[in-house]
Amino acid sequence: MAISSKLFLSLVLAFMALIITLEEANGAISGKTRKLIDMANKKGPYLGLVIPNLFEMNPLLQHPSYKPSDLTIDYAGRRFRFGHIDNQPVVLVMTGLAMLNAGITTQLLLALFDVKGVVHYGIAGNANPSLNIGDVAIPQFWAHTALWNWQRYGDGPENELPLEVNGDYTRDIGYLKISEYNVNVTNCNSHNNLLNNIWYQPEEVFPVFGTPEDRQHIFWVPVDPRYYAIAKKLEGLKLEGCLNATTCLSHPPKVTRVHRGTSASIYLDNAAYRSFIYNKFDVSPVEMESAAVALICYQQKVPYIVIRALSDMAGGGTSESNEASTFITLAATNSVEVTVQFIKQLSSKKYQDA
Repeated sequence: MAISSKLFLSLVLAFMALIITLEEANGAISGKTRKLIDMANKKGPYLGLVIPNLFEMNPLLQHPSYKPSDLTIDYAGRRFRFGHIDNQPVVLVMTGLAMLNAGITTQLLLALFDVKGVVHYGIAGNANPSLNIGDVAIPQFWAHTALWNWQRYGDGPENELPLEVNGDYTRDIGYLKISEYNVNVTNCNSHNNLLNNIWYQPEEVFPVFGTPEDRQHIFWVPVDPRYYAIAKKLEGLKLEGCLNATTCLSHPPKVTRVHRGTSASIYLDNAAYRSFIYNKFDVSPVEMESAAVALICYQQKVPYIVIRALSDMAGGGTSESNEASTFITLAATNSVEVTVQFIKQLSSKKYQDA
C-alpha cells in the first residue's frame, strides 16, 4: 500500500523529534539547541545570575530594571533566560535546592555560555547574633561545611584519621565533639558519646588551568576582590522593612559586607549548631547552595559574588528570630534589590574602565 507524502513527512518529523529528545536525554546538545546557544553567545558576554528558587527569581523577573529578551533556552532540565539590567546583558538560571543542583547548574551555565562573571543571590538563615532579619549579607569567603570525616568511637584529636597520611583528610580545620552537647548529665564535657567527633574537610578541586587529575584543596573560597570592593558602595542602600501596614521588622534592614558564609545540603534550624558554627568559623549567612557556586567559579576562574538576605535566625531564639515563613518574601525582595543595584554599579563607566 502506498503511503501519502503528508503521512510520510509526519513520520519523518516525528522520528526526528524522537532523536532530538533522546539526544537531550543522554546529555547531547541537539542541533536546534546548539544554534540557539551560538546565537546567544554572539550577544555576550553575559553576567550570569544564579538563583536557587522561583520565589527568589520572580521578584527579579518583575523588577522594573530587568528587561527580558525573547530568547529562552531549555537544556538539561534548566531554563536559561536572557535579558538586560541597566544595559548589562544577563542570563538567569534557577538551580533548585541544595549543593548538587547548584553545582551542576553553575557548571552548565559556564560551559554553555559566554559568561564574564556570576552573581548568586537569594535568602539565608543567620548565624551572626549582631545581624537581623531582613539584613543583606555579602561574605568575602564561602565554605562547604558538610564534607566530614566522622571519627570512630574511642579516637580523639591526637589520633590520625583514616587516609590522612595519603593527604585525603586533615585535622587542620577542626572538629565538632558531639558529647559537648549532651544534656541531662553532670559535667557533660567529661562524658563520651558514641557519635564522637566530626572533622571538617576541605574540598578537592581541579582548576581549569591546572593539570588534569592533579587535585588541589580549598576550604574558604574567596569572592572576586573587585566585586567585593564594589559591594561596599551598597552599604547605605535603603531596604524594605515591612511586609504590609501591620507587619514590619523591629530593626531597619541594612546591607553589610561580612567575613564568611557557609553552605551545606542541610536546612539548619538548630540553635546549638548555629552557635557552634558561628563561634568556630565566624560565619553569618548559613544556607544550601552558595559554596557550590563558589567552588565551580573558583575552578573555572570566573569572578563571582554572593548576596544573601537573612530570613531567620537559624534555630530561633527571639520572638522574631525564627519567622522564615513570615519574612521569606521580604528577604527575597531585598536580595533582588541589592543584586540589581550591584549590577548597576558594576555596569557604571567607572568600573567598566577599571
